[in-house]
Amino acid sequence: MKERTYGMKWFSVEIVVLLLALLFLAPFYFVLANSFKGFAELLSDTSGLPKSLDWSNYERAWEVLNFPRALRNSLLITVFSDLCIIVVSSMAAYRLLRHPTRINRLLFPLFVAAMVVPFQAVMIPLVKVGNWLHILNSIPGIILCYTGLGASFSIFLYHGFMKSIPLEVEEAAVMDGCNPYGIFWRIVFPLLKPMTVTVIVLQSLWMWNDFLLPLLILQKPELQTIQLATNSLFGQYLKQWDLALAALVMGIVPILAFFLALQKHVIQGITAGAVKG
Repeated sequence: MKERTYGMKWFSVEIVVLLLALLFLAPFYFVLANSFKGFAELLSDTSGLPKSLDWSNYERAWEVLNFPRALRNSLLITVFSDLCIIVVSSMAAYRLLRHPTRINRLLFPLFVAAMVVPFQAVMIPLVKVGNWLHILNSIPGIILCYTGLGASFSIFLYHGFMKSIPLEVEEAAVMDGCNPYGIFWRIVFPLLKPMTVTVIVLQSLWMWNDFLLPLLILQKPELQTIQLATNSLFGQYLKQWDLALAALVMGIVPILAFFLALQKHVIQGITAGAVKG
């Protein structure tokens, strides 16, 4: 009787979890299914499967949005922002952890506190500062903004993960005559691989899907990211849902494949950083 009760209990939990999973996957079904429909079919039968796999929406969206250019801009911004965040955050976290001076003990809580500040609270001052520094309407300018906005969370993750690295490893490197930069880049940084992958994936998901910051910083058409280019299909009097859904699918596929390929390292990095130290 106890085994049956236990089995029914967990069976009920699994059913509830399955229903929640289907609920969260429903938007993906609507986007993918409707991306193959013409505009008339999309309006008349939104929830049904497409009558045929018509790729014309993808071809038109590719041309209308100049998708290769938007994809190139999104890739440049995401890749170089990730590189800057990794270099700055890993070195900052190492300094804060291994040199616990009074200033460093004060700086780390400030970085943690900065994580809870909403972007809407700083976007107007950010635009004013960007205009003053002449970094608006430029790829390096938005990379600099993403580096500053993403550094706090990345420092927090690296700081927790570095506590699991034995200090004796660094002391042995010092005895062998390694300088501080050599200790970090040759000894410590290779050990941060799980957390580095975690930071790359989490930050890439945020930057690839971000709309508000590129809208504020990148106002020239030739600098548009995928999100900004897709938004151009929605005007005051016309909404091209057939092309927009196809563009959304094309924008989702690269980052989704990237996440699925590295999700094992993400779980490993977050788990190690949470329980060690």
